[in-house]
Formats: sequence, C-alpha cells, structure tokens
Amino acid sequence: MRVHLATIGCRANQYDTETVAAMVAAAGGTVVETPHDADVALVNSCAVTAEAEADLRRQLRRIARVAPTVRTVVMGCASARDPDGVRALPTVSHAIAGFDATAVGEALALPPEAWSAAATRQGGARALLRVQDGCDEHCTFCATTLARGAQRSRPVDALCDEAERLADAHPEIVLTGIHVGTYGRDIGSSLSALVLALMARVPAVRFRLASVEATEVDDALAELLAGAPRQLAPSLHAPLQSGSDAVLRRMGRHWYTAASYARAVERLVRRAPVFGLGADVIVGFPGETDADFAATEALVRALPFTALHVFPYSPRPGTAALRLGDPPAAAVVAVRREALRALAEEKAARHRRSRDGGAADLVIVGRPDGDRTGLSEDYLSVRLAAPAPPRATRHRATLACHDDDGRATLVARLAP
Repeated sequence: MRVHLATIGCRANQYDTETVAAMVAAAGGTVVETPHDADVALVNSCAVTAEAEADLRRQLRRIARVAPTVRTVVMGCASARDPDGVRALPTVSHAIAGFDATAVGEALALPPEAWSAAATRQGGARALLRVQDGCDEHCTFCATTLARGAQRSRPVDALCDEAERLADAHPEIVLTGIHVGTYGRDIGSSLSALVLALMARVPAVRFRLASVEATEVDDALAELLAGAPRQLAPSLHAPLQSGSDAVLRRMGRHWYTAASYARAVERLVRRAPVFGLGADVIVGFPGETDADFAATEALVRALPFTALHVFPYSPRPGTAALRLGDPPAAAVVAVRREALRALAEEKAARHRRSRDGGAADLVIVGRPDGDRTGLSEDYLSVRLAAPAPPRATRHRATLACHDDDGRATLVARLAP
C-alpha cells in the first residue's frame, strides 16, 4: 500500500502523523510524496482557526484534482469537531476524531499487528515526543479542548523507552502535547519529574519543551532550564494571549494575570545566561479596547521576549467567546497586529545581536536534499558556512552577527 500523508496544525498533530507513518511501514507499506502516487491519502486536520479549516478544504480539493480516484482519510481536530461536514468533502471516506490508532489502522486497511507501531526515526532532524493529550481548561476562544477532550498523560516509562529509540537518529527531542504543563496531574507525576527521568535515561540527547504555560513551570523545572543546557534547551514558548487582565478573564484564562505571568518569565530568564522566550498573543478579542491593547503592548515591550506569534482572534463554532459580542473592526485588528509584529521583530533582532561572539550548541536542521541551518539552544536559526555538516548532527559553535539589509543575521563558526 502507498500512502500520502499531510499534516495541518501543531506539533502534536505532526507527532500523530509520524506515528501513522510508522504504522504504514510496519505493515510493509510506503509513504509517498504526492497523492497522485498514492492508493490512499491521510490528512491530519486542525480546528484552531478558521484558516486552518480552510487549509483542510484546500488540501482536499488539491487531492481531488491530482488524484480523483484516491480515497482520503481525515483525522485530527477538524474531523472531531464536524465529522459529517468533513465526510462530505471531496474524496473523504473516513473522518476520525483526533488520533485513534485502531480507527486509523482500520480505515487504512492495515493489519492489526501494525496498529501499535511507534516511530524510531521521524522525518525531521529533530524528533517529536507527545507526552500528553487533551486539556482540562476551557478557554473561551479555543476549539481544541472540545476536539481533544480531557487531560491524559502517557506513562513515564513508555515515554523514556520511546525517547531512547528516537535518540539513535535524532540529537534533539521536542516534548509536545496540548497542555504540556499539566503533564502528570492525572497519574501522580509532573512535567519536571518526567524531564528528570528522560535526562537520566537518555543523557546524550537535547530535550526541548514546546508550548508550556509560564506559571506551570515549577522550581525543579526552572532549575533544569537554567542549569542543564546540554540536556534541556534553555527556551520556552509561554502563551500570553493578552497583557490585559480584563481580556484574560474574558478569555477564561483564570490561572494567571499579567503580573503573575511577568514574574514567572522573569524568574526563568534571569537564572540562565542565555534563554529563548516566545509567546502567542491574540489581538482583536471580543471587547478588547484601546486600553486593553495598550496594556498588552506595554507588557510585550517590558518582557525579554525573543520571538512572538501574533494572531487575530478567530471565531470558532461552539466556543463561549461567540457570546461575548463582536470583535473590534478588522482595520483596527490589522493595525494592532502589525504593531505587535514590528515590536516582536525589534526584540528578536536585539536578542540576535546580543549573541554576537557568544558560544552556541547547534543541532543541524533542514530538508534532507536542501539547505541546512543550525538551531541553537535558545531557538535561533543560524547560517552555516559551506560545506554544511550533516543533517541531524550536533555541534558547538561560535556565533557572529551581521546586519544584512538592516536585519541581524547570525552565522556560525563550528568548533573543530
């Protein structure tokens, strides 16, 4: 069997698609690049924004155009939210809620012995390890909780076993999930306990945390982020969403305020000589006033962010935010978005310049047949002098910063 795989959305989705690829391989099948060469296509869908669902429709129209006779299976959040609507789209034979290995195996007609397969080598230079699924919070803008269900942590031993297998092919493993900071609450463990166990079992690899709420980083994990950079990358993507307490309350994000968020990230950054700090921010949430946005802008300016993802609010069917009134006018939202993006780039460039002459721990990334770059411990993309070292290798380097057309660009000189 030849299977074409496509993924829309987050790293948790990407991990699930890698698992499907392992299932196909275990059954003696082949993953192919294009739907034209496939017997069946599988699309892993996302429902976080309207644009993500539009991307699903575009993918399915493309599949129908280049391979009108192919059968398509859709899994993920969009098919969990609206299975009947997904099944009505071109070429779709199955709509599977989230990721269900048994349902995927049956839909792809794989033998049962392949359904429990796990990847030992993934498509990226860095591996993904989904440590939990689901979320017990109820953010008023979020459809993912509705699609993914309640918090479910994977056992520590199983995660350590999988990490050991992945470490043979990948120098970095990214811990991902839907609400990673709550890992272990349902099984009597914690994220810091998991990280300690992973570091002990797999000491040669660099682990990296994906998106984790800043106020959910306990003292033990904060110490590891600052004091064990070879084993745990000193970086964190800590969702902010808004710097206005009034908007945070309307969003249902009750577990922190702007002030407690600021204290949490400052506590992390000041412990480490080098630290990469990213965040998500939503602009244009229903009821967001000029004063609310000004509070967000001021907080972003004050905190040591090195990267920022800025998104306009996207109304999602079934979410409580739909009952909070209309969002600000589109033109207002566009201005706010561009203001934050410009500020984010200014702060990112300042951080890159601060790394001039500094040491870095680089993992070599890029497509197998394309250009390669280095990814530093603080999540910076670094140019490599030719000839570039092999993909999925790890090197110490010294960084130099150059201004190319006013943009700070980092170039690495690898250690011998």
